[in-house]
This record gives sequence, C-alpha cells and structure tokens, in this order.
Amino acid sequence: MTMRALPVLLVPLILAGCERADVSDLEAFIIQARTQAKGQVEPLPAIPTPETYHYRPEGLRDPFQPPRARLQAATPTRLDGGTPDLHPDADRVREPLESYPLESLTMVGVLRNGGEIWAVIRAPDNTLYRVRKGNYLGQNHGRIIAIGDNEVKIMELVPDGAGGWMERPNSLSLNE
Repeated sequence: MTMRALPVLLVPLILAGCERADVSDLEAFIIQARTQAKGQVEPLPAIPTPETYHYRPEGLRDPFQPPRARLQAATPTRLDGGTPDLHPDADRVREPLESYPLESLTMVGVLRNGGEIWAVIRAPDNTLYRVRKGNYLGQNHGRIIAIGDNEVKIMELVPDGAGGWMERPNSLSLNE
C-alpha cells in the first residue's frame, strides 16, 4: 500500500464518525422553550414635562450687569469722617502683621506703660508682636482703633463690590 492510498481509505472512516445521532430530546426541549410564556418588561416611567418659563425683563435689572444702583443707594461708612474717596493708602509702608489673615492672629495679652497701652499679638509662626492704636494688621487693611483689657478693635477696609471701598469693624479677643 502506498502513501497515496492512505488518505483515500481514511476519508470514509472519518465520514462514518459524522453519522447523525439521536437528538430528538434536544429538539423537544427547544420546541417547549419557544412555546412557554415570555418574560414581561415593565414599561418605562412617565417623564414629567417641565413647566415652561417665559422671561419678561420689563421692570427687572439686566442679570448680566452688576447691581450698581442698589450698592450706590447704600451709604457705606467712610474713613476719616466721611471723605468721599475711601480707599487704602498705597504709599504706606506695610507692617509685619499685615502679611497674615486676621483669623490666624491671636491676642495673648495687654501691656501698660504709663498712659500708653499695647496689645501683644501672636502670629502663626509663634512670633509675638507688640501693637498699639493706629497699627495695621490682617490682609484687609485692618487698623487698630481701640485696645481694651480683653479685646483689640479693628476697622478693616474692604471692597464694596461696586469698585469702591467700605469699612468693616472686626476684633481680636483675648484667648484665656
């Protein structure tokens, strides 16, 4: 027998292995599965329709412009007894405590020497500073206006939102 005859003899053997087996039980299962009731999909919930809003600008301010009229109607307190041009002094030499936010400073005591009163303020780096009325502290141009036994009263100069400045009172209390 030659090698060429071998494939000719093997082909009928391979085809004999592909004989159809009994698959009647599989066909019955497929028919039964197709005839059973199918699952129900719940309908989607109804989406409510939002109410439409029609913007009518009559009598209202332009929402894209700052509310200048309202800010100009308010009369902010002014520095130096009502000077119309309230603003921080840009030429003034800054003091060391002006580099810290007011919330980070702590009053730790009061010193008296004759008629003069000083407050002792602790900075966040634990450095102690001696300040008196007229000194500045905090990042909002805060000027000390009074020193009491338990409190340092400060007047800050803050932007008013309309391109100007206004005063805002603040204070540091003694931590006991």
